[in-house]
Amino acid sequence: MANTAKENILKRIRQALVHPVPVPFTQSEGNESIFQPSAKELELEFAENFTALTGRFSFCFDKNELAEQLKELSVKRNWQQIYCTEPDLLSNMLPVSPELKLVSAHLASCNAAITSCELLIARTGSILLSNATASGRTTSVYAPVHICIAYSSQLVYDIKDGLQYLKEKYGNHLPSLITLATGPSRTADIEKTLVVGVHGPREVFCFLVDNA
Repeated sequence: MANTAKENILKRIRQALVHPVPVPFTQSEGNESIFQPSAKELELEFAENFTALTGRFSFCFDKNELAEQLKELSVKRNWQQIYCTEPDLLSNMLPVSPELKLVSAHLASCNAAITSCELLIARTGSILLSNATASGRTTSVYAPVHICIAYSSQLVYDIKDGLQYLKEKYGNHLPSLITLATGPSRTADIEKTLVVGVHGPREVFCFLVDNA
């Protein structure tokens, strides 16, 4: 019985391939984006969409304010260890705020992890990440709290703009992992009970540093 059903399905697929159905809306696909930027500044649009997804957003005028805000956050949360392996981020933060308990080992025992990103997507409030950064694949998803440090020059409007940027940046050597982090990790069971932090961080912070 199962084999008969399988053969019927395969037969229909073969027939469809021989006699394809014409696309009803031939002009529905193209290179033009269906989403057009609003009149808002990208910083504001990203902040609104990111916080609507329960992300925690903070704007910093320079690296001194960034380090100060991170120090205040770590003291308030009583974080004993914050994981960070990116030399550029460490050089920006440690000279200004040596009180930050930054480590580059034992990610599993850290309270939070700090990473950079490729870009920020304003329309969806997403962080565009890849394994080409020094933080690699695991840092942004393994710790219970993900802290992303980004700059205003990394803001783009839509996902299409982000993918185009990556194609121009890496050419034929695209990173093997490109992902969009849109708020904390979440899932819902059959009863629609929302659970946060199941397969990734339960909190996501984004510190946007002005470098315009």
